[in-house]
Amino acid sequence: MSRIVVGLSGGVDSAVTAWLLKQQGHEVVGVFMKNWEADDLEDDCPIEQDFKDVLAVGEVLGIEIELVNFSREYQDRVFAYFLQEYQAGRTPNPDVLCNAEIKFKAFLDHALTLKADFIATGHYARLEGEAPNRKLLKAVDLNKDQSYFLYRLQQHQIARALFPLGGLPKPEVRALAQKAGLPNYAKKDSTGICFIGERPFREFLRRFLPTRPGVMRTPEGRVIGEHLGLMYYTLGQRQGLGIGGVKGAKEGVPWFVAGKDMAKNELIVVQGHDHPLLLSSELQAHDLSWVGPVAEAGRRYGAKTRYRQQDAACTVEAISGTHLKLVFDEPQWAVTPGQSVVLYDGEVCLGGGIII
Repeated sequence: MSRIVVGLSGGVDSAVTAWLLKQQGHEVVGVFMKNWEADDLEDDCPIEQDFKDVLAVGEVLGIEIELVNFSREYQDRVFAYFLQEYQAGRTPNPDVLCNAEIKFKAFLDHALTLKADFIATGHYARLEGEAPNRKLLKAVDLNKDQSYFLYRLQQHQIARALFPLGGLPKPEVRALAQKAGLPNYAKKDSTGICFIGERPFREFLRRFLPTRPGVMRTPEGRVIGEHLGLMYYTLGQRQGLGIGGVKGAKEGVPWFVAGKDMAKNELIVVQGHDHPLLLSSELQAHDLSWVGPVAEAGRRYGAKTRYRQQDAACTVEAISGTHLKLVFDEPQWAVTPGQSVVLYDGEVCLGGGIII
């Protein structure tokens, strides 16, 4: 029997994680992580309701629940980077950094002070083997697989981690929750970043970063409108551009964001989903991080440049300690600077880096 500290979010996945470990006879302790200080966003980030749901789960399972505040760590290690990237015109993925810096660093460190043998979360992923050669694998339910968000974890982190849901399809997890009498068995899955909640993303960013409206133009230089600020847009974006009735444009063909000219503060837009500027036959990435084994130059892999994307066949053309270049078999759509490219060898998640 092991002492396992489970990160409970208030959702069904982490609740079933705790229930499964309890069923296996382990000593289970629940921890609720508070990563954002309540302010005027509180109505949009239902942390109080989530904590009540965690307490209700703890009561059903008969386990101790502790609330731990990691807001300072989140501000310093995740949110500061989030703002810095948006200000630079890139589109970061804070969930990736949150896993590496909060859930599997700050939370892991805290769990060890509680004399935990392991930590467990409701992530859909699998682990195989022993450190220092433990492997991170895709979940059995590929629709829920979250290995993409875990690629920055290191061997010392996954050596202490458990992902009990990795072998289960999501419908079965909900069925188990109902069978176990967990009060949140039908609770809707959370989406997006908690501290933003349901409020418009532009309104949220405006609270922290200055806006710089500017020109919206075609690649040929034709001005067709104004943007509200480059930080509000991401490559491939179709909604919210406000382009209509442009003389000489192809009628009925949608507009997409295809690039940003940071020096001129201009947003570049094109018509048509398959416009050449939206397609990339290669990419470069930096700030590499490997779960292991490390990718090798000349080898073929599968790559994801966004969550839930099908693996794209590619070849690593060059790789150093901090930088890689890969070439896709088929051009990929809207490869976005600031997002992560994650490499796979079959089911094994090797690691990846930040697209530049």
